[in-house]
Amino acid sequence: MHDILEQLEAKRELARLGGGEKRIAAQHKKGKLTARERLEILLDEGTFEEWDMFVEHRCVDFGMQDQKIPGDGVVTGYGMINGRLVFVFSQDFTVFGGALSEAHAEKICKVMDQAMKVGAPVIGLNDSGGARIQEGVASLGGYADVFQRNVMASGVVPQISMIMGPCAGGAVYSPAMTDFIFMVKDSSYMFVTGPEVVKTVTHEDVTAEELGGAVSHTTKSGVADLAFENDVEALLMLRRLYNYLPLNNREKAPVRKSGDPADRMDLSLDTLVPDNANKAYDMKELIVKTVDDGDFFEIQPEYAKNILIGFARMDGQTIGIVANQPLVLAGCLDIKSSIKAARFVRFCDAFNIPVITFVDVPGFMPGTSQEYGGIIKHGAKLLYAYAECTVPKITVITRKAYGGAYDVMASKHLRGDVNLAWPNAEIAVMGAKGAVEIIFREDKGDPAKLAARNLTAGDVVRAIRDQNADVAAGTIGTPPVRSDQTLQIAVSTLGRLDAAEEFENILLKSTDDGRLVWMVDAYTVSSRLPYSKPAFRRINYVRNAVKATLDAYNGTVTYYVSDPTDRIIQVYKRIFPSLFKELAAMNF
Repeated sequence: MHDILEQLEAKRELARLGGGEKRIAAQHKKGKLTARERLEILLDEGTFEEWDMFVEHRCVDFGMQDQKIPGDGVVTGYGMINGRLVFVFSQDFTVFGGALSEAHAEKICKVMDQAMKVGAPVIGLNDSGGARIQEGVASLGGYADVFQRNVMASGVVPQISMIMGPCAGGAVYSPAMTDFIFMVKDSSYMFVTGPEVVKTVTHEDVTAEELGGAVSHTTKSGVADLAFENDVEALLMLRRLYNYLPLNNREKAPVRKSGDPADRMDLSLDTLVPDNANKAYDMKELIVKTVDDGDFFEIQPEYAKNILIGFARMDGQTIGIVANQPLVLAGCLDIKSSIKAARFVRFCDAFNIPVITFVDVPGFMPGTSQEYGGIIKHGAKLLYAYAECTVPKITVITRKAYGGAYDVMASKHLRGDVNLAWPNAEIAVMGAKGAVEIIFREDKGDPAKLAARNLTAGDVVRAIRDQNADVAAGTIGTPPVRSDQTLQIAVSTLGRLDAAEEFENILLKSTDDGRLVWMVDAYTVSSRLPYSKPAFRRINYVRNAVKATLDAYNGTVTYYVSDPTDRIIQVYKRIFPSLFKELAAMNF
């Protein structure tokens, strides 16, 4: 027995060495950590449990039968980040350049399957030269297997990709389907075709950094969310992001209580918005002064800067923030900002994270480049994301919301739960000056006609602006809120909406004979379950969830299911008039 244990430990040491001391030294010389060193930083000390340490490839072509290394170029398993479960895989560039083989892919698929089964996030540390050419189509099939898992895990568990080396060709599509992508400057690259192919086909001279480096993807393409100076900084920031996320779509994000009182007032917000409507201000200042401890984890800060997205906390609860940024393009919505915000809102919706939207938007960006680029279709993505979003939605209009952009930015008409407006806020089809030029286009060049109306051009503009402010209060349905009380109102609203969580994805509708009709979107709920559950079990899940809710009122429940694959289940229940009034008062 002792001999066997010694042999086992020797084999483990060989697996831990990866490609050997020489290749590890080469990795360090480039300023990069090894696969195992990265996991040591990412995970809590002593929590990593490795799977399939001794797996080797099965290729016998091109002399590969004589080149076998335990682990086959990827370290997989699970561990903890701040005491919370996470599944990980870390590609080892010292073993065959991290190239993906059939066995390599099987290891990755195994941890992804298990993550979906138990409901825990997946983090992939990518550092690979691509498919292992010696294995041919078997390697390509391995990529497709990973892609399939990415799709099945989407919206079920959070997926995060960290690009810490090359990621080229088909390999880029796995990170592209994950929820967040981080990159390391000067050492990580993502592109479908490399600089050599680009030069051959298009005759363009471009470096790998220019073509697919961290800066390019965080500022120009928007493929990556954040770029960091080195491996250590990237991994520590990844741990920080993880603190905001729930383990899966059926759990809430962790609550981290702070010493920042939820009922505090910040009088400096009263002077944040300039009196001059054409003067810009920094919306990020509002966000920092509103959230707990001024801690705002911004996503994609260097891309589409005219809109801000990111995570923060209010009264310890994770929230997603979307905000127009008046400092850039006056906060106009364009193609890039619409795509950026829409993807973020849909992530928050999938993982039960409330969305708070700060609005100061003059409209959509005009111009041929926007129209030819498809602003109509891409702008609709943000509209669709807010309209289908079922998590608590709070909207605060700080200065203006004009035109179609008002509708798009989480308006009351898109099922916004609570929509607030600061005292100087305006809602209108367009700004006052533009409205004057249209309404009085026949008179605007004739001061005499304006004088006959006892009005100057400035009077008309001010009158229309006052009307816009009145419209804001009427459309919102609540009196204007003091800017310095924004935090108090947001926190109390989140608490009220959180108490109604059991009614998520359920709509109440009264009928003529005094019944309540419960309309349940079975598809929405079932799509958040692990992929392996068949359709009939999804229907049963929805049915049981509704029954548990209704049984709380000690009544019988009658179900009507038109078809096992129907997305809508109608559940009818006769109730007492007093209960109906109670539910109606809750505005469901």
